[in-house]
Amino acid sequence: MKPIFKGGIPRLFFLILVVVSIVFMITDNSDSKAREAKSYLSLLLTPIQWLVDLPSRMADDVSDVLVSRRSLAKENEQLRSDVISLDQQVQQMASLTAENIRLRELLNGRERIPNEVKLAELIGVNPDPFQHQIILGKGSEDDVFIGQPVLDAGGVLGQVVEVSHYTCRVMLITDARHALPVEIIRNGFRSIALGKGTMGELELEHVPDTADVREGDLLVTSGLGKRFPYGYPVAQIVSVVRDPGQPFAIVKAVPSARLDKSRHLLLVEPAPIVPEEPAESDMLETPEDVQSQETPANG
Repeated sequence: MKPIFKGGIPRLFFLILVVVSIVFMITDNSDSKAREAKSYLSLLLTPIQWLVDLPSRMADDVSDVLVSRRSLAKENEQLRSDVISLDQQVQQMASLTAENIRLRELLNGRERIPNEVKLAELIGVNPDPFQHQIILGKGSEDDVFIGQPVLDAGGVLGQVVEVSHYTCRVMLITDARHALPVEIIRNGFRSIALGKGTMGELELEHVPDTADVREGDLLVTSGLGKRFPYGYPVAQIVSVVRDPGQPFAIVKAVPSARLDKSRHLLLVEPAPIVPEEPAESDMLETPEDVQSQETPANG
C-alpha cells in the first residue's frame, strides 16, 4: 500500500494544515471577530455554492418537468378514453330511446289490430336493388307461414314469401312483383296497389279517369283475397294524373309503413275460426216432432 504523503515536504504541509485547522476552530469558538470574518467569507462563498449547486437543482427541475409531462400525457390519454366511452354511451342511450319510442308506437298500433300478432326483429336486408325483401328472426319453429302479413307501427309492410326453421323472408309492398287489394277509406273505392320497384312508391292499377280519387285519400286493405285482413293502413295517395285521352288515371301513393327504417315488426296471425251456432230451426227435434212428421195428416 502506497502512503498518501511521500517525503518530508508533503508530510510537513499536512501537519501545517492540521495545525491551522485547529487554530481556526479554537479561534471560531473564542473570538467574535473571527466569527464575523467567517460570516463575510460565507457571504463571498454563497454565489460559488449556488453555482456549484445549480446543475443539481436544474437536474431536479428537469426531472420534475419530465415526470409531470409524462403524468399529464397519461392523464390526458385516460381522459380521451373516458370521453370516447361516454360518447359511445350517449349514442347507445339515444339509440335505446329511439327504439323505445318505436316500440311504443308499435304497441299503440297493436291495440288497433283485432288479430293476434307476434313480434319479430329484422336481421337482414336483401342487397339486390331489384328485390325489396327483408329477413326476420322468426321461422317455422315460431309457426310463421307463407303469405303471413307483416306490419309495423305505420301500416302494412309486406308478406312472408319464404320460411325456414328460424328465419323468414318478407317481400315488401314496394317490390315490383307485389300486388295488394286496397280500398279508399273515404268512399270505399277498391283497387290494386302495385309495387313499382322504388322504395316509398306505390301505384293503383286501372283506376278509371272518372273515379272519385283525391290526393290525401288513405288506402287500407280491402280484405279481398283473404290474405290481408280488412282495414290495415297501406298508403296515402299523393298524386292523381288524369289524361282526357286515356281511360285510366295515374294514381301514385306513399306507403304508410316505414319500409327502410322499422326494426321491430308484427307478424299477423290468422283470425280464429269461430264455429257458427246452430239456428233454432236446426236444433235437434224431439221424438214427438219426428213422429208427427212421419205420420201423415188426415185429410
